[in-house]
Amino acid sequence: QVELVESGGGLVQAGDSLRLSCAASGRADMYAWGWFRQAPGKEREFVASIRRRGEPPFYADSVKGRFTISRDNAKNTVYLQMNSLKSEDTAVYYCAAGSRRFNSGSYYGSLPYDYWGQGTQVTVSS
Repeated sequence: QVELVESGGGLVQAGDSLRLSCAASGRADMYAWGWFRQAPGKEREFVASIRRRGEPPFYADSVKGRFTISRDNAKNTVYLQMNSLKSEDTAVYYCAAGSRRFNSGSYYGSLPYDYWGQGTQVTVSS
């Protein structure tokens, strides 16, 4: 059974930084990882995605230049470094992982991801 566990969320002020982590147990051959978020009253939205073998990551326009996704294959862990946080970044952040390959555009959606974490709250006060 695969389990994803996120950590690193919290309450910060606008302009601060946070680093989220997501560790997977039960399976070590994840091809792609993603981060999504859901703010109160809104639908879940894509944040960032990274695949194996150094392929370029994808970012939502709203976080491009501020957030960085990275992965440590040896630790089966993915990270999301969030800098220059804004109040509109407030949301529950979910990590996701999948072992199947899809065309590049698919990674902006939820289709490639078979496993999801429970979410971690990020609150940015202005």
